[in-house]
Amino acid sequence: MGAYILRRVALMIPTLIGIMAISFAIVQFAPGGPVERVIAQLTGTDVGATARVSGGGGDFAGAKPGGAGGSDVSSKYRGAQGLDPEFIKKLEKQFGFDKPPLERFLGMMRNYAVFDLGESYFRSISVGRLVAEKLPVSMSLGLWMLLISYGVSIPLGVAKAVADGERFDVWTSAAIIVGYAIPGFLFGILLIVLFAGGSFWNLFPLRGLTSEGWTQMSWGARILDYLWHMVLPITAMALAAFATTTLLTKNSFLDEIRKQYVVTARMKGLSENRVLYGHVFRNAMLLVIAGFPGAFVHAFFGGSLLIETIFSLDGLGLLGFESVVNRDYPVVFGTLWVFSLMGLLLNLVSDLTYTWVDPRIDFEARET
Repeated sequence: MGAYILRRVALMIPTLIGIMAISFAIVQFAPGGPVERVIAQLTGTDVGATARVSGGGGDFAGAKPGGAGGSDVSSKYRGAQGLDPEFIKKLEKQFGFDKPPLERFLGMMRNYAVFDLGESYFRSISVGRLVAEKLPVSMSLGLWMLLISYGVSIPLGVAKAVADGERFDVWTSAAIIVGYAIPGFLFGILLIVLFAGGSFWNLFPLRGLTSEGWTQMSWGARILDYLWHMVLPITAMALAAFATTTLLTKNSFLDEIRKQYVVTARMKGLSENRVLYGHVFRNAMLLVIAGFPGAFVHAFFGGSLLIETIFSLDGLGLLGFESVVNRDYPVVFGTLWVFSLMGLLLNLVSDLTYTWVDPRIDFEARET
């Protein structure tokens, strides 16, 4: 197993480089950029940005119309006509665009190799610190969603498999499908209308992870206040996750229950619980485990943008969206590097969990 782990870790390096290279190349052909973003703000034509330019504002204020505004330097950028070409060159140097793309990419990868994620273009803060500030919100949403969805979906899927075709199975399937069909953000709005002072009851807070004065509360009051704030966003996020995991668990159990070794175990007189949880559960969970890395990454970093917006939670989902809109490339690439690395590591953990659940699986033997 040690050799297999080393091979997987070694393969992560070219995989990460490939992900970053493709993303970097796409960005080179994308319209707009940080230079054009600043130019649009200076000329008053920026109407779609979500953040203000900060840090270096004094440099930007030095833009002057120049007689050479029609030069090659200015004409490269939309809306730059009439601005001093020297100012445009200064912007290019500030953002690193005075260097060839290959040199910029290699420099970025050298920094990422030592986990130096650079500094945001428009926030005057390092990307690592920015991610660390937003991470608690996304971790809260993602961790609770995973725990609740897996904690409820797996037992429910087992119960549905045992009661396949019965009234309990039919009614729960109908409820799950309806819940899956409702978008999480729409359900979140419904929860706000019903329970957050929208039109009916005002039982839960509308924004933030904690209340004002949280630091002055006792530890017990802090925990209760935190959980109180988490109820509505977690409920909105976990609704669709229940359906996928529940039905996957049910179908996996049904496939295993119909196999010959289950019939043999029952004929030997083993109890139903021993058959289900001592034999069937281990094999049926392989498919559920296979989907865990993707579910983990999605829950933490991909599925919370609208929920964060609706419930005013400033997490990684909102950060990623704003960074793309604002062309804040260090944040975009820095978070992509972190998320890709985490996804690859979780895939390795998933494979190792296979061998723990079913010792018959030997990845080294399959490769030889």
